[in-house]
Amino acid sequence: MLSAAEIRDRASHLKSTLPPQVRLIAVSKFMPAAAIRAAYEAGIRDFGESRVQEAASKRAELADLTDITWHLIGHLQTNKVRQALQLFDWIHTVDRWKLAERIDTLLKETGAASPRCLLQVKLRPDPQKYGWEKSELEAALPHLDALSHLCCCGLMTILPLGLAPSEQLQVFQELRAWGEELSTKPWQQLQWQEYSMGMTQDYPLAVQAGATMVRIGTAIFGDRQSALAIRQE
Repeated sequence: MLSAAEIRDRASHLKSTLPPQVRLIAVSKFMPAAAIRAAYEAGIRDFGESRVQEAASKRAELADLTDITWHLIGHLQTNKVRQALQLFDWIHTVDRWKLAERIDTLLKETGAASPRCLLQVKLRPDPQKYGWEKSELEAALPHLDALSHLCCCGLMTILPLGLAPSEQLQVFQELRAWGEELSTKPWQQLQWQEYSMGMTQDYPLAVQAGATMVRIGTAIFGDRQSALAIRQE
């Protein structure tokens, strides 16, 4: 199991290897608040959670760390949107029209500022992953652009399992190229500055392809059981 010192060392080393333009999101889902605090002490300020209720509990426990930026990186059910809007600074997983519309409606009703949102896409078939198919998203983009309260600023993807490194790089490059192509069009609301792609096993390829955010858990915290059993110093 990893000690707080080991987490700090891992986080500090990983942070030092990334280009300054790439935001490191420490994927803290299923990890205890003590593990987040250890990574925070190494200079990490961005943390990714996949469940609304788990994030609420951790935010309360870490309320003294007021400069953490919280990222939702898991599938968001429409009945959890209201709470998610209160908890997260970023939502990486806007993966369908119904969700985008619900976010926009609640923001209009409450007058709250929108979290920064990313559209989750699938550039390869994968029944295990959520996300827009490319053709589906292209058809929806004019409707998304008409949502005046949703702050959409880029794309996110998760690779299917089993791809060779060359295929992984190709998918990442395709995502970046598609976003750059979209950025040439005269959108009213949609923006394309952010590319959330790459995890522990493939993030160097994502960085090579132009990721602006990488989502890394295991390389910082170890496996789930290690993090849950973190030793206090």
